[in-house]
Amino acid sequence: MPRRRTSSSSSSTAPSTPSAPRNRTPQPVRVRRRSFGDFVKAFLAFVALLVLVVGVPLALATQIGWPLPDGAPSLDWLQREITVQTFLHILTVIVWFAWAQFTACVLVEVKAALSGVGVPGRVPGSGPSQLLARQLVAALLLVGATAASLTPGLSQLGQSLEGNQKPAVAAAQQTPGLFAQQQEQAAATANALAEQAGQAGQAAARADGGSAVAQGDTKYYRIQPPEGRHHDSLWEVAERHLGDGRRYKEIFELNKDRVQPDGSRLSEASLIRPGWIMEMPGDARGGELVEMPDEAPGVPEQAQQQISDYAQSGDHAQGSGGGDAQVSLPEQRPAPTPANPVTPATPVPGVGQQHTTPAAGQAGDSFGLPEALLASPLLAAGLLGALGRRRRQAMWQSALGAVGGRRGMEPPTPTGDAQDVQDALLVGADPEGVRLLDRSLRGLAAALAAESRPLPVVYAAWMSGNGDLHLQLAQPAGKPPAPWQQGQDQTFWMLARADAEGYEDAETAAPYPGLVSLGTMDDSRLLLNLEAVPGIVSLSGTEADRAAVFASVAAELATNGWSDRMTITLVGFGDDLTPLAPNRIRHLDGFEDLFETMSAETRQRRGALGAAGHDSVLTGRTGPAQHTRWAPHLVLLAAQPSDEDALRLAELAADAGRLGIGYLVGTEGTDLPGAAWEMEITGAGRLLAPLLGLELEAQLLPLAQQRAVVELFTDADPGSGPEGGPGRPGNAPPFLVDISEQGRPAVYARLVGSYEIIGLDAPDGERSALLHEALALLLLHREGVHPRVLSAALWPRGVTPDVRDALLERLRAWLGTDPDGAPRLATDSTGRLTLAKSVVSDLDVLRSLYFEATQGRGVDSRQVRGRLLTDALVLVRGPLLADRPEGRYRWLTHEIVDAQLPLLVADTGLALSEFHLEKNRAEKAIEALNAALRTAPADERLWHELLRATHATGDPGRLRALAADLVGRSGARGLPPRTEALLDELLPTWREGVAAAG
Repeated sequence: MPRRRTSSSSSSTAPSTPSAPRNRTPQPVRVRRRSFGDFVKAFLAFVALLVLVVGVPLALATQIGWPLPDGAPSLDWLQREITVQTFLHILTVIVWFAWAQFTACVLVEVKAALSGVGVPGRVPGSGPSQLLARQLVAALLLVGATAASLTPGLSQLGQSLEGNQKPAVAAAQQTPGLFAQQQEQAAATANALAEQAGQAGQAAARADGGSAVAQGDTKYYRIQPPEGRHHDSLWEVAERHLGDGRRYKEIFELNKDRVQPDGSRLSEASLIRPGWIMEMPGDARGGELVEMPDEAPGVPEQAQQQISDYAQSGDHAQGSGGGDAQVSLPEQRPAPTPANPVTPATPVPGVGQQHTTPAAGQAGDSFGLPEALLASPLLAAGLLGALGRRRRQAMWQSALGAVGGRRGMEPPTPTGDAQDVQDALLVGADPEGVRLLDRSLRGLAAALAAESRPLPVVYAAWMSGNGDLHLQLAQPAGKPPAPWQQGQDQTFWMLARADAEGYEDAETAAPYPGLVSLGTMDDSRLLLNLEAVPGIVSLSGTEADRAAVFASVAAELATNGWSDRMTITLVGFGDDLTPLAPNRIRHLDGFEDLFETMSAETRQRRGALGAAGHDSVLTGRTGPAQHTRWAPHLVLLAAQPSDEDALRLAELAADAGRLGIGYLVGTEGTDLPGAAWEMEITGAGRLLAPLLGLELEAQLLPLAQQRAVVELFTDADPGSGPEGGPGRPGNAPPFLVDISEQGRPAVYARLVGSYEIIGLDAPDGERSALLHEALALLLLHREGVHPRVLSAALWPRGVTPDVRDALLERLRAWLGTDPDGAPRLATDSTGRLTLAKSVVSDLDVLRSLYFEATQGRGVDSRQVRGRLLTDALVLVRGPLLADRPEGRYRWLTHEIVDAQLPLLVADTGLALSEFHLEKNRAEKAIEALNAALRTAPADERLWHELLRATHATGDPGRLRALAADLVGRSGARGLPPRTEALLDELLPTWREGVAAAG
């Protein structure tokens, strides 16, 4: 194959050089003259066919006769001696069957040759017989005008028929040495899906084609059958007849989705079949082209009719979609109409929900949150979940820093942009959608593994407005396992939301961890599977717009809930996103570092797959090695590479889809050499991929919000900042209560344990639950609650503004005013709802008592410290909001207080135990520790102190009973190592007692 040029100029630009003139004048068709050798081959083929088809049956009939018995066989016939004549008769039957099969093959091949369809039907069990028949028929017809298009080459004689029908992609993949030859480079480029050609190429091709048709000089080319290992390709056709292989995109666009003579459609540039007709641009030249078929000499009448019919199909057949790699919008089932329809004004972004920007008049105090995060439910859920885990990890690390000391359980309260971003995450997150997506994908993988079926290659997932999940496959993969259903065609698998909700957690690896949200289209959210794209995905646009897309993709990949683990390599990113997921994200300085790293990674993965006997990472994920080598590696290259570097990267990425490696590369222009899929981000936030049929409302993470998100994670990191060590001083609680007699509150709410309110009349029964839940949320956030956060918490599916405002008015009226006339529910300068200091919860009092005991007045007075700690522990009546109604208070899953309260209670119990043990009051210490264990039973520190306090009583039997109780609680997991070490020190014989009890 000719060497591919490395120029990055658009392949669709009309050639202006003398080598490729624009031809608007009809030219005579060049017909290859037949040589004397062609006639000799045709004569020999005729003789061979005559002998095999006619001579063989005549010889059998005259020389041997009828081999089968004249009548029904009897027992005497079966007992006769087997003679040479018997063997001859058996052999004659076999020859008759072979002749019949060969004759059938000849008839099939003759019919296919005369009809002009390049791929004839297959005769069952024919193998080499049909190939021989094809060779002889083609040689006989070689003197005809269309014979050249039917001759597959004598070098294939003896190969299987299936081997001669392999598409160009398969042939390229079998060639040893990735991109060792330019033929493979072109094949891989063709396999990168020509739908991603530049819009300029499409427009030029359309313009040229339309002009050519208008002037009557349109030319056509018939795809040639394979010769040996060589298969015809659009690249070679463009190279021979247009002078530039890169112009294959023009041929593809002229013929995309048009019906071919065999009823198929051209949907992928690398998948073409012999006998197909290709309309060519007007400047095409070469002797194999057919021009004005109705006047072309030597062209059979049927072939003329096929070309004429194909020419009349024109543009009306274009754009029907449905190619193997075409990412298209799935058909949606109509959403069920609710009995009481409500138009949500402040929705919680869920699966496929629309996230509208508030009107200008509403964008004041009520709507001041970052809309980009409000419109990104899966990204927001991932960030919120990761932030919660980071804060819990920080609290545990600080709690284990020193027993009895203040260790900073209060995370810093965000302010400014960070506070707005946190509120946007709370409003926009859709954890239920993430949970359903994860369970659905893992459930699909488990079901396929149970049927011993491989995972299909998935290009994209669509989460529709009614909650259904649609997977778009790279190619048909048969019937999906229940409860999945066939979608709009064989490349779509669909799972209804009701069926997804029935899935349980599956013990299998995440099958498609490379899925990432790109945006919404017609009430559906698109997730592109980056690791399945056959090559590079390019993103063009301004630097700022590209950066917003890259940041969104990186953040979601780093924190999503439907992947187990992955590596994300960032190149050319201005702000460091590593704090979001230090175990996943890594930064590289430039392209050379990236190329060196990914070259080694590609070699390693290719070798590992070969050693494991897997075709791709998808087969590896469902096997015994599913959690070892097959995590995806996704590369985000924000800085545009040079043309030379882009081609090097394209060669590296040619096999990436099989290896679980994905590439997203930024570019300033629209033509990145070697790009498989091309996208563009506009200044208006639209993500365009015209040849994919996509125009999305892009998911973005602008720079200001990106920095605010990083700030939230950095502040939550226990190792960040100058005071990041284990013994750093703790942050003061966000709200300290006056614990003196003069500080008695007007409204007192008990949250630690069962929910109870003192100081207010009971509200209306129908609205009591909502009012109580709203007050609890405000009490847990003394820094203030944004109205949209409150609405999202109380009405996860959305609520109209009048309902929300009416509830706030009832809440204000219920809480009332202080004696000075100030309302107990107010709005601060940022528009957030805040409670007056006269409204207090027992959690506020508990925090204040512990703070005073450990960092306030109790530091200098032992007596005051003991009294404050005792009073604090008396407030502990159980877990937070112990009797909350089922289905309500779901926002607590995002709250850090669920982890804070057990730690606070444990620290209080530990401090009070230490206080009593200083005076050798072991029983008092045990009493305090047991009280703390009722709220924090999983805190290992409390059990250790309980063992020490029990040992201090001097009663070995009591200590032995406690050890047996601990062993019983630990179950099959056994005791933690530190607990075992402590028991070895306090009670060396504890193992004997446990063994005797067992």
